[in-house]
Amino acid sequence: MMNQQLGAHELMEIHEVLCDTIDGINQFQLYQPHCQDPQLQNILQNQINFMTNEYNSMVNMLSNATASGNIRTTQAKLNVSPTYGLNNPAPNQPNTSMNQMNDHDVASGMLGCAKSSAVLRMHAALECADPQIRNSIVQGAKNCSEQAYEIWQYMNEKGYYQVPTLKDTTAQTFASMYQPTTSFNQQNFQSNQQNF
Repeated sequence: MMNQQLGAHELMEIHEVLCDTIDGINQFQLYQPHCQDPQLQNILQNQINFMTNEYNSMVNMLSNATASGNIRTTQAKLNVSPTYGLNNPAPNQPNTSMNQMNDHDVASGMLGCAKSSAVLRMHAALECADPQIRNSIVQGAKNCSEQAYEIWQYMNEKGYYQVPTLKDTTAQTFASMYQPTTSFNQQNFQSNQQNF
């Protein structure tokens, strides 16, 4: 069971995570009427359901309503091989009316939400002293990462999120800048310490 005494900073981070989760659920609900593609509708509804369950688990854990309070895990369905390169990307600009929102806008908003939530949760976990809360929030960050990858796969498949590439020579040059190193030898460290 969770430690009853929590630090002030820890509680504030949990507050931020819970508020972010509420905002994400609300944001995704706003997208529903603008979502036309059945595949995207399914992803959207599944992610709303998952976020709602995760929110309830966090609230239960915080209030000690359950003994475990474990956050369930999600994993993106790896059903797409990423497409690399730019293929006549469409121009992008803000809509002038909410009536212009389409599947691309919905997917892009979902992706941005999942990415920022993953970062927020990982930052919050680094401030948590209670191991159960810390582990749960780390799992939440992983879940957001998986949700982001799921929606990214959809966007990549539809051509909404194209992945620029570098020329082969540039990529090879960049990759070859880094070379393996030998492991640090404790004995060398100790002999260097004796010299000082």
